[in-house]
Amino acid sequence: KQNFLIGIHMTNDKHQKLIKEQMEYYSGRASEYDQWFLRQERYDKGELVNARWLKEVASVRTELAALGPVTEVLELACGTGLWTEELLKISSSLTAVDGSAEMITINKSKPGRDKVNFVQANLFEWQAQKKYDLIFFSFWLSHVPPEKFNDFWQMVKESLTPNGQVFFIDSLYTQESTAFNQKLRGKKDTIVSRVLNDGTEFEIVKVFYDPDQLQKDLKNLGWNVNVLKSGKYFLYGGGGVI
Repeated sequence: KQNFLIGIHMTNDKHQKLIKEQMEYYSGRASEYDQWFLRQERYDKGELVNARWLKEVASVRTELAALGPVTEVLELACGTGLWTEELLKISSSLTAVDGSAEMITINKSKPGRDKVNFVQANLFEWQAQKKYDLIFFSFWLSHVPPEKFNDFWQMVKESLTPNGQVFFIDSLYTQESTAFNQKLRGKKDTIVSRVLNDGTEFEIVKVFYDPDQLQKDLKNLGWNVNVLKSGKYFLYGGGGVI
């Protein structure tokens, strides 16, 4: 029994260390994050590949825009604000949460952000103080450790109004999405190495979901969410509680 408890304690310590390193990575990456999304520098894969990426981004933006107008919106892991901009177009009130002060600073510097209620908090510990009609998160679910998957979705459920919806976007498994000097590990690996522009290396959580399996897993947790592919680069899902 004693050995078993020690094993659990060590596992929890490892998880906490990994989450801490992941938060440090995104704080360090804040100033270069948009390069990934905009296909610049290390992420520039050439005109044809970049055009396909941006076309798929536009298709997901259209799906999100179709949800509006929405009164109370919560954005989790808001980052530098690439999707905050889209949420401002469809919301009356927007709260944006992120664990990185550096990310929030960049987000705040962009036009229209005086209308956003920013909160800096560890999303694995944060609890909403009110209910929201729409909860949105982009490229965040893949950074939730599998052991915290159920708890995360329970937090989201508790933060929704009775008829509230979720909408999320994340990455499909393809080498074209990452930097040219970064190689993906196996699709089933959930801990990966990531390198900043200056060469600093971190280990973070990165789970690549199969859309059909993710939809089934969410149904088992009491969600009616339709999970789709945009094409080659993104999965996205939307729906509510069953």
